[in-house]
Amino acid sequence: MSENLRKIARALISVSDKTGLIDFAKALSGHGIELVSTGGTAKAIADAGLKVKDVSDLTGFPEMMDGRVKTLHPGVHGGLLAIRGNAEHERAMAAHNIAPIDLLVVNLYPFEATVAKGADYDDCIENIDIGGPAMIRAASKNHADVAVVVDVTDYATILEALTANNGATGLALRKKLAQKAYARTAAYDAAISNWFAANLGEYTPDYRAIGGPLAEKMRYGENPHQSAGFYKTPEQRFGVSTARQLQGKTLSYNNVNDTDAAFECVAEFDPVRTAAVAIIKHANPCGVAEAASLKEAYELALRCDPVSAFGGIVALNRKLDAEAAFEIVKIFTEVIIAPDADEEAIKIVAAKKNLRLLVTGGLPDPRAAGLYARTVAGGLLVQGRDNAVVEDMELKVVTKRAPTVQELADLKFAFRICKHVKSNAIIYAKEGATVGIGAGQMSRVDSSRIAAWKSAEAAKAAGLPESLAIGSVVASDAFFPFADGLLAAAEAGATAVIQPGGSMRDNEVIAAADEKGLAMVMTGYRHFRH
Repeated sequence: MSENLRKIARALISVSDKTGLIDFAKALSGHGIELVSTGGTAKAIADAGLKVKDVSDLTGFPEMMDGRVKTLHPGVHGGLLAIRGNAEHERAMAAHNIAPIDLLVVNLYPFEATVAKGADYDDCIENIDIGGPAMIRAASKNHADVAVVVDVTDYATILEALTANNGATGLALRKKLAQKAYARTAAYDAAISNWFAANLGEYTPDYRAIGGPLAEKMRYGENPHQSAGFYKTPEQRFGVSTARQLQGKTLSYNNVNDTDAAFECVAEFDPVRTAAVAIIKHANPCGVAEAASLKEAYELALRCDPVSAFGGIVALNRKLDAEAAFEIVKIFTEVIIAPDADEEAIKIVAAKKNLRLLVTGGLPDPRAAGLYARTVAGGLLVQGRDNAVVEDMELKVVTKRAPTVQELADLKFAFRICKHVKSNAIIYAKEGATVGIGAGQMSRVDSSRIAAWKSAEAAKAAGLPESLAIGSVVASDAFFPFADGLLAAAEAGATAVIQPGGSMRDNEVIAAADEKGLAMVMTGYRHFRH
Protein backbone atom coordinates (compact mmCIF):
# COMPACT_ATOMS: atom_id res chain seq x y z
CA MET A 1 0.00 0.00 0.00
CA SER A 2 1.25 3.48 -0.87
CA GLU A 3 2.54 5.55 2.02
CA ASN A 4 -0.17 8.07 1.19
CA LEU A 5 -2.98 5.56 1.70
CA ARG A 6 -4.17 4.64 5.17
CA LYS A 7 -6.51 1.73 5.73
CA ILE A 8 -9.45 2.44 8.01
CA ALA A 9 -9.94 -0.31 10.54
CA ARG A 10 -11.68 1.62 13.32
CA ALA A 11 -13.97 4.69 13.27
CA LEU A 12 -15.10 6.78 16.21
CA ILE A 13 -18.44 8.46 15.57
CA SER A 14 -19.93 11.08 17.88
CA VAL A 15 -22.43 13.40 16.25
CA SER A 16 -25.04 15.92 17.36
CA ASP A 17 -26.58 16.18 13.88
CA LYS A 18 -27.61 12.63 12.99
CA THR A 19 -28.57 13.39 9.40
CA GLY A 20 -27.45 10.46 7.24
CA LEU A 21 -25.84 8.74 10.23
CA ILE A 22 -27.34 5.28 9.85
CA ASP A 23 -26.70 4.93 6.12
CA PHE A 24 -23.11 6.12 6.67
CA ALA A 25 -22.56 3.73 9.58
CA LYS A 26 -23.95 0.82 7.54
CA ALA A 27 -21.60 1.65 4.67
CA LEU A 28 -18.59 1.82 7.01
CA SER A 29 -19.57 -1.48 8.57
CA GLY A 30 -19.86 -2.95 5.08
CA HIS A 31 -16.17 -2.13 4.58
CA GLY A 32 -15.36 -4.16 7.69
CA ILE A 33 -14.70 -1.08 9.82
CA GLU A 34 -15.20 -1.38 13.58
CA LEU A 35 -17.57 1.28 14.91
CA VAL A 36 -16.99 3.02 18.22
CA SER A 37 -19.43 5.62 19.47
CA THR A 38 -20.80 7.66 22.35
CA GLY A 39 -24.15 8.25 24.07
CA GLY A 40 -27.06 8.94 21.76
CA THR A 41 -25.01 8.24 18.64
CA ALA A 42 -24.12 4.75 19.89
CA LYS A 43 -27.77 4.07 20.73
CA ALA A 44 -28.96 5.19 17.28
CA ILE A 45 -26.40 2.93 15.58
CA ALA A 46 -27.25 -0.02 17.82
CA ASP A 47 -30.98 0.49 17.31
CA ALA A 48 -30.36 0.20 13.57
CA GLY A 49 -29.03 -3.33 14.20
CA LEU A 50 -25.35 -2.51 13.73
CA LYS A 51 -22.58 -3.68 15.99
CA VAL A 52 -21.05 -0.75 17.85
CA LYS A 53 -18.56 -0.50 20.70
CA ASP A 54 -19.11 2.11 23.40
CA VAL A 55 -16.29 4.60 23.90
CA SER A 56 -16.14 3.55 27.55
CA ASP A 57 -14.72 0.24 26.31
CA LEU A 58 -11.71 2.23 25.05
CA THR A 59 -11.30 4.43 28.09
CA GLY A 60 -12.29 2.11 30.92
CA PHE A 61 -14.42 4.93 32.32
CA PRO A 62 -18.15 5.54 31.97
CA GLU A 63 -19.56 8.80 30.68
CA MET A 64 -19.91 11.14 33.66
CA MET A 65 -20.90 14.63 34.74
CA ASP A 66 -23.97 14.71 32.48
CA GLY A 67 -21.86 13.66 29.51
CA ARG A 68 -19.33 16.46 29.96
CA VAL A 69 -16.58 13.85 30.36
CA LYS A 70 -16.55 10.89 27.99
CA THR A 71 -13.83 11.21 25.34
CA LEU A 72 -11.22 13.27 27.23
CA HIS A 73 -8.96 10.28 27.85
CA PRO A 74 -5.63 8.84 26.54
CA GLY A 75 -7.59 5.84 25.27
CA VAL A 76 -9.23 8.15 22.76
CA HIS A 77 -6.60 10.82 22.15
CA GLY A 78 -3.76 8.30 22.07
CA GLY A 79 -5.65 6.41 19.35
CA LEU A 80 -6.05 9.59 17.37
CA LEU A 81 -2.58 11.09 17.87
CA ALA A 82 -0.34 8.04 17.62
CA ILE A 83 1.96 8.19 14.59
CA ARG A 84 1.71 4.91 12.72
CA GLY A 85 5.11 3.30 12.18
CA ASN A 86 6.69 5.28 15.03
CA ALA A 87 8.24 2.65 17.30
CA GLU A 88 8.00 4.74 20.48
CA HIS A 89 4.31 5.55 19.83
CA GLU A 90 3.52 1.94 19.08
CA ARG A 91 5.26 0.75 22.29
CA ALA A 92 3.18 3.27 24.29
CA MET A 93 -0.01 2.06 22.63
CA ALA A 94 0.81 -1.55 23.42
CA ALA A 95 1.82 -0.79 27.02
CA HIS A 96 -1.39 1.10 27.75
CA ASN A 97 -3.77 -0.97 25.62
CA ILE A 98 -4.57 1.93 23.27
CA ALA A 99 -6.25 1.01 19.99
CA PRO A 100 -5.65 3.18 16.92
CA ILE A 101 -8.57 5.24 15.57
CA ASP A 102 -8.31 5.77 11.82
CA LEU A 103 -11.45 7.80 11.16
CA LEU A 104 -13.05 10.41 13.42
CA VAL A 105 -16.58 11.56 12.63
CA VAL A 106 -17.74 14.45 14.84
CA ASN A 107 -20.16 17.31 14.49
CA LEU A 108 -20.38 19.64 17.42
CA TYR A 109 -23.03 20.53 19.96
CA PRO A 110 -25.34 23.07 18.28
CA PHE A 111 -24.09 26.16 20.08
CA GLU A 112 -24.86 28.59 17.24
CA ALA A 113 -28.39 27.22 16.83
CA THR A 114 -28.97 27.35 20.58
CA VAL A 115 -28.02 31.03 20.70
CA ALA A 116 -30.09 31.75 17.59
CA LYS A 117 -33.27 30.41 19.17
CA GLY A 118 -32.84 32.74 22.14
CA ALA A 119 -31.90 30.17 24.77
CA ASP A 120 -30.94 31.35 28.24
CA TYR A 121 -27.36 31.71 29.43
CA ASP A 122 -27.08 28.32 31.15
CA ASP A 123 -28.51 26.46 28.16
CA CYS A 124 -26.00 28.17 25.85
CA ILE A 125 -23.15 27.19 28.18
CA GLU A 126 -24.26 23.54 28.18
CA ASN A 127 -24.15 23.56 24.38
CA ILE A 128 -20.46 24.45 24.30
CA ASP A 129 -18.73 21.30 23.09
CA ILE A 130 -15.40 20.42 24.72
CA GLY A 131 -14.59 16.84 23.82
CA GLY A 132 -15.61 17.29 20.18
CA PRO A 133 -13.21 20.13 19.34
CA ALA A 134 -10.42 18.40 21.28
CA MET A 135 -10.83 15.21 19.24
CA ILE A 136 -11.16 17.13 15.98
CA ARG A 137 -7.94 19.03 16.60
CA ALA A 138 -6.11 15.85 17.57
CA ALA A 139 -7.24 13.94 14.48
CA SER A 140 -6.51 16.91 12.23
CA LYS A 141 -3.00 17.29 13.58
CA ASN A 142 -2.40 13.61 12.83
CA HIS A 143 -3.93 13.80 9.34
CA ALA A 144 -0.94 11.87 7.99
CA ASP A 145 -2.65 8.80 9.46
CA VAL A 146 -6.19 9.81 10.47
CA ALA A 147 -9.16 11.10 8.49
CA VAL A 148 -11.56 13.51 10.19
CA VAL A 149 -15.10 14.39 9.14
CA VAL A 150 -16.95 17.36 10.64
CA ASP A 151 -19.63 17.87 7.99
CA VAL A 152 -22.35 15.40 6.97
CA THR A 153 -21.88 16.48 3.35
CA ASP A 154 -18.47 14.75 3.42
CA TYR A 155 -19.88 11.30 4.23
CA ALA A 156 -20.20 10.54 0.52
CA THR A 157 -16.64 11.73 -0.12
CA ILE A 158 -15.24 9.31 2.47
CA LEU A 159 -17.28 6.41 1.11
CA GLU A 160 -16.14 7.13 -2.44
CA ALA A 161 -12.52 7.09 -1.26
CA LEU A 162 -13.00 3.80 0.58
CA THR A 163 -14.52 2.20 -2.49
CA ALA A 164 -11.81 3.51 -4.78
CA ASN A 165 -8.91 2.60 -2.47
CA ASN A 166 -9.99 -0.74 -1.04
CA GLY A 167 -10.98 0.68 2.35
CA ALA A 168 -8.29 3.38 2.58
CA THR A 169 -8.05 7.15 2.33
CA GLY A 170 -5.41 9.19 0.53
CA LEU A 171 -3.25 11.92 2.03
CA ALA A 172 -4.65 14.66 -0.23
CA LEU A 173 -8.16 13.96 1.03
CA ARG A 174 -7.03 13.80 4.65
CA LYS A 175 -5.28 17.19 4.31
CA LYS A 176 -8.41 18.72 2.83
CA LEU A 177 -10.57 17.30 5.60
CA ALA A 178 -8.11 18.51 8.26
CA GLN A 179 -8.20 22.06 6.89
CA LYS A 180 -11.97 22.02 6.99
CA ALA A 181 -11.94 20.62 10.50
CA TYR A 182 -9.67 23.34 11.86
CA ALA A 183 -11.80 25.98 10.14
CA ARG A 184 -14.90 24.50 11.75
CA THR A 185 -13.47 24.61 15.25
CA ALA A 186 -12.18 28.13 14.61
CA ALA A 187 -15.63 29.33 13.54
CA TYR A 188 -17.18 27.50 16.50
CA ASP A 189 -14.82 29.15 18.98
CA ALA A 190 -15.39 32.51 17.28
CA ALA A 191 -19.14 32.17 17.78
CA ILE A 192 -18.64 31.34 21.45
CA SER A 193 -16.14 34.13 22.12
CA ASN A 194 -18.33 36.73 20.38
CA TRP A 195 -21.36 35.55 22.33
CA PHE A 196 -19.39 35.94 25.57
CA ALA A 197 -18.23 39.42 24.51
CA ALA A 198 -21.80 40.48 23.76
CA ASN A 199 -22.99 39.17 27.14
CA LEU A 200 -20.23 41.09 28.87
CA GLY A 201 -20.88 44.26 26.88
CA GLU A 202 -17.27 44.07 25.68
CA TYR A 203 -17.06 45.80 22.31
CA THR A 204 -13.29 45.62 21.85
CA PRO A 205 -12.11 42.33 23.35
CA ASP A 206 -8.37 41.67 23.35
CA TYR A 207 -8.86 39.05 20.64
CA ARG A 208 -11.60 39.04 18.02
CA ALA A 209 -12.39 36.12 15.73
CA ILE A 210 -15.06 36.08 13.04
CA GLY A 211 -15.92 33.00 11.02
CA GLY A 212 -18.60 30.88 9.47
CA PRO A 213 -19.43 28.28 6.81
CA LEU A 214 -19.15 28.81 3.07
CA ALA A 215 -22.58 29.68 1.70
CA GLU A 216 -21.46 29.90 -1.90
CA LYS A 217 -18.26 29.75 -3.90
CA MET A 218 -18.38 32.53 -6.45
CA ARG A 219 -17.02 32.63 -9.96
CA TYR A 220 -14.98 35.73 -9.05
CA GLY A 221 -14.98 38.82 -6.84
CA GLU A 222 -15.46 42.47 -7.73
CA ASN A 223 -13.38 41.81 -10.86
CA PRO A 224 -12.78 38.62 -12.84
CA HIS A 225 -9.17 38.24 -11.67
CA GLN A 226 -10.23 38.14 -7.99
CA SER A 227 -11.37 34.96 -6.22
CA ALA A 228 -14.35 35.17 -3.88
CA GLY A 229 -16.68 33.26 -1.58
CA PHE A 230 -19.74 34.17 0.46
CA TYR A 231 -19.53 33.03 4.10
CA LYS A 232 -22.28 33.09 6.67
CA THR A 233 -21.75 34.20 10.27
CA PRO A 234 -23.85 33.15 13.28
CA GLU A 235 -25.72 36.47 13.32
CA GLN A 236 -29.44 35.96 12.81
CA ARG A 237 -30.42 38.83 10.54
CA PHE A 238 -32.85 38.75 7.63
CA GLY A 239 -31.14 39.48 4.35
CA VAL A 240 -29.16 37.82 1.59
CA SER A 241 -27.86 35.16 3.99
CA THR A 242 -31.40 34.04 4.90
CA ALA A 243 -32.89 34.43 1.44
CA ARG A 244 -34.35 31.75 -0.79
CA GLN A 245 -33.55 32.41 -4.42
CA LEU A 246 -36.71 31.60 -6.33
CA GLN A 247 -35.21 32.09 -9.78
CA GLY A 248 -32.43 33.63 -11.83
CA LYS A 249 -28.69 33.28 -12.28
CA THR A 250 -26.32 32.64 -9.40
CA LEU A 251 -25.56 35.77 -7.40
CA SER A 252 -22.19 37.38 -8.00
CA TYR A 253 -19.95 39.01 -5.38
CA ASN A 254 -21.18 42.45 -6.44
CA ASN A 255 -24.79 41.25 -6.43
CA VAL A 256 -24.51 40.10 -2.83
CA ASN A 257 -22.86 43.33 -1.73
CA ASP A 258 -25.35 45.57 -3.52
CA THR A 259 -28.39 43.50 -2.53
CA ASP A 260 -27.37 43.66 1.12
CA ALA A 261 -27.05 47.45 0.85
CA ALA A 262 -30.47 47.71 -0.78
CA PHE A 263 -32.27 45.57 1.78
CA GLU A 264 -30.66 47.33 4.75
CA CYS A 265 -31.78 50.66 3.28
CA VAL A 266 -35.39 49.69 2.67
CA ALA A 267 -35.60 48.12 6.15
CA GLU A 268 -35.50 51.66 7.59
CA PHE A 269 -39.19 51.88 6.64
CA ASP A 270 -41.78 50.15 8.82
CA PRO A 271 -43.91 48.05 6.44
CA VAL A 272 -46.97 48.48 8.68
CA ARG A 273 -46.75 52.25 8.23
CA THR A 274 -45.81 52.50 4.58
CA ALA A 275 -44.69 50.67 1.45
CA ALA A 276 -41.10 51.46 0.50
CA VAL A 277 -38.74 50.68 -2.37
CA ALA A 278 -34.99 51.25 -2.68
CA ILE A 279 -33.13 51.00 -5.98
CA ILE A 280 -29.37 50.48 -5.53
CA LYS A 281 -26.47 50.71 -7.94
CA HIS A 282 -22.88 49.99 -6.86
CA ALA A 283 -23.95 49.91 -3.19
CA ASN A 284 -25.44 53.43 -3.36
CA PRO A 285 -29.15 54.27 -3.52
CA CYS A 286 -30.09 55.90 -6.82
CA GLY A 287 -33.73 56.23 -5.77
CA VAL A 288 -35.78 55.55 -2.63
CA ALA A 289 -39.43 56.27 -1.97
CA GLU A 290 -42.33 55.45 0.31
CA ALA A 291 -45.98 55.47 -0.72
CA ALA A 292 -49.33 53.78 -0.22
CA SER A 293 -48.38 50.92 -2.55
CA LEU A 294 -45.17 49.25 -3.73
CA LYS A 295 -46.00 50.17 -7.33
CA GLU A 296 -46.28 53.86 -6.50
CA ALA A 297 -43.13 53.74 -4.33
CA TYR A 298 -41.21 52.04 -7.15
CA GLU A 299 -42.31 54.61 -9.73
CA LEU A 300 -41.23 57.47 -7.44
CA ALA A 301 -37.89 55.80 -6.67
CA LEU A 302 -37.25 55.19 -10.37
CA ARG A 303 -38.05 58.82 -11.21
CA CYS A 304 -35.11 60.00 -9.09
CA ASP A 305 -32.49 58.51 -11.44
CA PRO A 306 -33.91 56.31 -14.22
CA VAL A 307 -30.54 56.10 -15.97
CA SER A 308 -28.62 54.67 -12.99
CA ALA A 309 -31.49 52.34 -12.09
CA PHE A 310 -30.80 50.30 -15.25
CA GLY A 311 -29.13 47.07 -14.12
CA GLY A 312 -29.72 47.89 -10.45
CA ILE A 313 -31.02 46.10 -7.38
CA VAL A 314 -34.60 46.64 -6.21
CA ALA A 315 -35.44 46.09 -2.54
CA LEU A 316 -38.96 46.18 -1.09
CA ASN A 317 -40.13 46.27 2.52
CA ARG A 318 -43.36 44.35 1.82
CA LYS A 319 -44.37 41.19 -0.03
CA LEU A 320 -43.80 41.68 -3.75
CA ASP A 321 -47.17 41.88 -5.48
CA ALA A 322 -48.08 41.56 -9.15
CA GLU A 323 -48.69 45.27 -9.63
CA ALA A 324 -45.17 46.17 -8.48
CA ALA A 325 -43.57 43.20 -10.26
CA PHE A 326 -45.12 44.28 -13.56
CA GLU A 327 -43.48 47.71 -13.27
CA ILE A 328 -40.10 46.46 -12.06
CA VAL A 329 -39.57 44.04 -14.96
CA LYS A 330 -40.08 46.80 -17.53
CA ILE A 331 -36.39 47.69 -17.30
CA PHE A 332 -33.31 45.50 -16.88
CA THR A 333 -32.89 44.69 -13.20
CA GLU A 334 -30.28 42.40 -11.65
CA VAL A 335 -31.99 41.40 -8.38
CA ILE A 336 -35.30 41.86 -6.60
CA ILE A 337 -35.25 41.24 -2.84
CA ALA A 338 -38.31 41.30 -0.60
CA PRO A 339 -39.57 39.64 2.57
CA ASP A 340 -41.90 37.52 0.41
CA ALA A 341 -43.60 37.39 -2.99
CA ASP A 342 -47.08 36.32 -4.05
CA GLU A 343 -47.64 33.68 -6.71
CA GLU A 344 -48.77 36.07 -9.42
CA ALA A 345 -45.70 38.26 -8.88
CA ILE A 346 -43.43 35.20 -9.07
CA LYS A 347 -44.98 34.28 -12.43
CA ILE A 348 -44.42 37.79 -13.78
CA VAL A 349 -40.76 37.80 -12.72
CA ALA A 350 -40.30 34.28 -14.15
CA ALA A 351 -40.63 35.74 -17.65
CA LYS A 352 -37.19 37.31 -17.08
CA LYS A 353 -35.17 34.13 -16.62
CA ASN A 354 -31.92 35.82 -15.57
CA LEU A 355 -33.53 38.16 -13.04
CA ARG A 356 -32.81 36.93 -9.51
CA LEU A 357 -35.75 36.95 -7.09
CA LEU A 358 -34.88 36.60 -3.40
CA VAL A 359 -37.33 36.24 -0.51
CA THR A 360 -35.86 36.61 2.96
CA GLY A 361 -38.67 35.76 5.38
CA GLY A 362 -38.51 39.14 7.11
CA LEU A 363 -36.81 42.52 7.40
CA PRO A 364 -33.62 43.25 9.34
CA ASP A 365 -34.12 45.41 12.42
CA PRO A 366 -32.39 48.77 11.80
CA ARG A 367 -32.05 49.28 15.57
CA ALA A 368 -30.38 45.93 16.26
CA ALA A 369 -26.79 45.84 17.42
CA GLY A 370 -24.24 43.85 15.47
CA LEU A 371 -20.72 43.81 14.10
CA TYR A 372 -19.39 45.31 10.90
CA ALA A 373 -15.92 44.23 9.79
CA ARG A 374 -13.57 44.98 6.93
CA THR A 375 -9.98 44.05 6.27
CA VAL A 376 -7.02 46.40 5.99
CA ALA A 377 -3.43 45.44 5.30
CA GLY A 378 -2.43 43.18 8.17
CA GLY A 379 -5.55 43.83 10.19
CA LEU A 380 -9.28 43.76 10.68
CA LEU A 381 -11.36 46.82 11.47
CA VAL A 382 -14.43 45.92 13.54
CA GLN A 383 -17.17 48.27 14.67
CA GLY A 384 -20.76 48.18 15.80
CA ARG A 385 -23.46 48.47 13.16
CA ASP A 386 -24.81 51.98 12.59
CA ASN A 387 -28.13 51.36 14.34
CA ALA A 388 -29.03 54.99 15.01
CA VAL A 389 -32.58 55.67 13.78
CA VAL A 390 -33.88 59.17 13.14
CA GLU A 391 -37.16 58.49 14.95
CA ASP A 392 -35.17 58.02 18.15
CA MET A 393 -33.20 61.26 17.76
CA GLU A 394 -34.02 64.55 19.42
CA LEU A 395 -34.17 66.99 16.52
CA LYS A 396 -33.11 70.52 17.40
CA VAL A 397 -34.43 73.43 15.35
CA VAL A 398 -31.54 75.91 15.06
CA THR A 399 -32.92 78.48 12.60
CA LYS A 400 -35.45 81.26 13.00
CA ARG A 401 -37.92 79.32 10.91
CA ALA A 402 -39.06 75.88 12.03
CA PRO A 403 -39.84 73.28 9.37
CA THR A 404 -43.45 72.72 8.35
CA VAL A 405 -45.13 69.39 9.07
CA GLN A 406 -44.43 68.20 5.51
CA GLU A 407 -40.84 69.45 5.58
CA LEU A 408 -40.21 67.67 8.87
CA ALA A 409 -41.57 64.40 7.48
CA ASP A 410 -39.35 64.75 4.42
CA LEU A 411 -36.33 65.69 6.54
CA LYS A 412 -36.70 62.49 8.55
CA PHE A 413 -37.16 60.52 5.35
CA ALA A 414 -34.01 62.01 3.82
CA PHE A 415 -31.90 61.41 6.93
CA ARG A 416 -32.90 57.73 6.87
CA ILE A 417 -31.45 57.51 3.38
CA CYS A 418 -28.25 59.39 4.37
CA LYS A 419 -27.28 56.43 6.51
CA HIS A 420 -27.04 54.25 3.38
CA VAL A 421 -25.28 56.59 0.94
CA LYS A 422 -21.50 56.64 0.65
CA SER A 423 -19.89 59.73 2.17
CA ASN A 424 -19.90 62.55 1.48
CA ALA A 425 -23.66 62.18 1.10
CA ILE A 426 -26.28 64.76 0.17
CA ILE A 427 -29.92 63.76 -0.37
CA TYR A 428 -32.72 65.91 -1.75
CA ALA A 429 -36.20 64.61 -0.95
CA LYS A 430 -39.77 65.72 -1.51
CA GLU A 431 -43.08 64.14 -0.51
CA GLY A 432 -41.59 60.84 0.61
CA ALA A 433 -39.21 60.29 -2.29
CA THR A 434 -35.61 61.09 -3.13
CA VAL A 435 -35.30 63.59 -5.96
CA GLY A 436 -31.51 63.89 -6.06
CA ILE A 437 -28.60 62.01 -4.50
CA GLY A 438 -24.95 63.03 -4.35
CA ALA A 439 -22.65 60.27 -3.12
CA GLY A 440 -19.01 59.54 -2.40
CA GLN A 441 -17.51 62.89 -3.22
CA MET A 442 -14.36 64.25 -1.62
CA SER A 443 -16.08 67.56 -0.82
CA ARG A 444 -19.59 68.09 0.50
CA VAL A 445 -20.26 71.00 -1.83
CA ASP A 446 -19.57 68.74 -4.82
CA SER A 447 -22.08 66.21 -3.47
CA SER A 448 -24.62 69.05 -3.15
CA ARG A 449 -24.02 70.15 -6.74
CA ILE A 450 -24.14 66.61 -8.14
CA ALA A 451 -27.40 65.90 -6.29
CA ALA A 452 -28.86 69.13 -7.65
CA TRP A 453 -27.75 68.22 -11.18
CA LYS A 454 -29.31 64.77 -10.77
CA SER A 455 -32.57 66.45 -9.74
CA ALA A 456 -32.57 68.60 -12.86
CA GLU A 457 -31.80 65.58 -15.07
CA ALA A 458 -34.58 63.56 -13.44
CA ALA A 459 -37.03 66.35 -14.18
CA LYS A 460 -35.99 66.38 -17.83
CA ALA A 461 -36.44 62.60 -18.04
CA ALA A 462 -39.93 62.96 -16.55
CA GLY A 463 -40.82 65.78 -18.94
CA LEU A 464 -41.18 68.32 -16.13
CA PRO A 465 -40.39 72.02 -16.61
CA GLU A 466 -38.30 72.56 -13.47
CA SER A 467 -35.86 70.65 -11.27
CA LEU A 468 -37.32 68.15 -8.83
CA ALA A 469 -35.16 69.79 -6.15
CA ILE A 470 -37.31 72.92 -6.13
CA GLY A 471 -39.37 72.79 -2.96
CA SER A 472 -37.43 69.83 -1.62
CA VAL A 473 -35.56 69.31 1.64
CA VAL A 474 -31.91 68.32 1.90
CA ALA A 475 -30.08 65.95 4.25
CA SER A 476 -26.34 65.76 4.90
CA ASP A 477 -24.69 62.73 6.49
CA ALA A 478 -22.21 64.97 8.37
CA PHE A 479 -22.00 68.61 9.33
CA PHE A 480 -21.45 71.36 6.80
CA PRO A 481 -17.87 72.54 7.45
CA PHE A 482 -18.63 75.71 5.51
CA ALA A 483 -21.80 77.39 4.33
CA ASP A 484 -21.05 76.65 0.65
CA GLY A 485 -22.68 73.21 0.63
CA LEU A 486 -25.81 74.58 2.23
CA LEU A 487 -25.89 77.53 -0.17
CA ALA A 488 -25.62 75.12 -3.11
CA ALA A 489 -28.69 73.32 -1.75
CA ALA A 490 -30.55 76.61 -1.40
CA GLU A 491 -29.66 77.52 -4.98
CA ALA A 492 -31.05 74.16 -6.10
CA GLY A 493 -34.39 75.02 -4.49
CA ALA A 494 -34.26 73.27 -1.12
CA THR A 495 -36.34 74.88 1.65
CA ALA A 496 -35.21 72.92 4.72
CA VAL A 497 -32.08 71.13 5.92
CA ILE A 498 -31.26 68.28 8.29
CA GLN A 499 -27.68 67.66 9.39
CA PRO A 500 -25.79 66.39 12.46
CA GLY A 501 -24.24 69.73 13.45
CA GLY A 502 -21.03 70.00 15.44
CA SER A 503 -18.88 72.13 13.13
CA MET A 504 -16.78 74.97 14.49
CA ARG A 505 -18.63 77.07 11.91
CA ASP A 506 -22.15 75.97 12.85
CA ASN A 507 -23.06 79.59 13.61
CA GLU A 508 -21.97 80.69 10.12
CA VAL A 509 -24.00 77.87 8.55
CA ILE A 510 -27.06 78.71 10.66
CA ALA A 511 -26.75 82.40 9.74
CA ALA A 512 -26.57 81.47 6.03
CA ALA A 513 -29.68 79.32 6.41
CA ASP A 514 -31.53 82.16 8.11
CA GLU A 515 -30.48 84.57 5.37
CA LYS A 516 -31.93 82.22 2.75
CA GLY A 517 -35.10 81.61 4.77
CA LEU A 518 -34.30 77.91 5.24
CA ALA A 519 -35.47 75.85 8.18
CA MET A 520 -32.73 73.69 9.65
CA VAL A 521 -32.67 70.95 12.27
CA MET A 522 -29.67 69.21 13.81
CA THR A 523 -29.68 65.56 14.89
CA GLY A 524 -26.43 65.21 16.84
CA TYR A 525 -25.79 61.96 14.92
CA ARG A 526 -23.39 61.51 12.00
CA HIS A 527 -23.91 58.83 9.36
CA PHE A 528 -20.53 58.45 7.62
CA ARG A 529 -20.46 55.40 5.34
CA HIS A 530 -17.08 54.76 3.75
